[in-house]
Amino acid sequence: MATVLLLRHGRTTANASGELAGRRPVELDDTGRAQASRVAARLDGLPLAAVVSSPLIRCRQTVGLAVPGAEPVLDEGLTECGYGDWEGRPLKELAGEPLWQVVQHHPSAVVFPNGESMAAMSARAVEAIRSWDAKITAEHGADAVWLACGHGDVIKAIVADALGLHLDQFQRIVADPASITAIRYTAGRPFVVRLNETGELGSLVPPKIDGRERAAESDAAVGGGAGGGV
Repeated sequence: MATVLLLRHGRTTANASGELAGRRPVELDDTGRAQASRVAARLDGLPLAAVVSSPLIRCRQTVGLAVPGAEPVLDEGLTECGYGDWEGRPLKELAGEPLWQVVQHHPSAVVFPNGESMAAMSARAVEAIRSWDAKITAEHGADAVWLACGHGDVIKAIVADALGLHLDQFQRIVADPASITAIRYTAGRPFVVRLNETGELGSLVPPKIDGRERAAESDAAVGGGAGGGV
């Protein structure tokens, strides 16, 4: 299967002020724009088969700077969790809510007031990524690399699924602004190739393998293997 690069949007004005942005039309701040611009250099040389994005403006701005000239497909499945009445409130204030501890330790049970459940967010995000990955693999081959731009909790939920973790464990995962996490799905299991990455990405291009090797690609390389490369 193809390799997906999960790009979190750059820092926003809400991130800088300590507010929960949610689905509000919050834009990148100067730091976020600089972060997104630096992603372009990190992606240089990678042949992206497709670019998919959350429809929220902070993700569209990030893609515009990180992948200049790309025409991303917008997918609601990658949009931010619907935090309902929590949106726009300071995180310090939210930390005093009884629900906060449930969010931290038992997110699978959380339904935000007048909002979405975290379980529903996870299910639709994972479905979106897996569906796109299968489509891109069918159209471009198993060596394809593609990019999906989304949000912190969305990316963490996708990573938890790829690692076989219960959603209640997803708070152990970090997805910083403008970070890239890479997942390679195979017939047997997904492999998390990079997590919260801010460095070079050239080695993410999978090595060419023949049909017999393809049948065993779901197996973990004993000793770590030689890795990918261009």
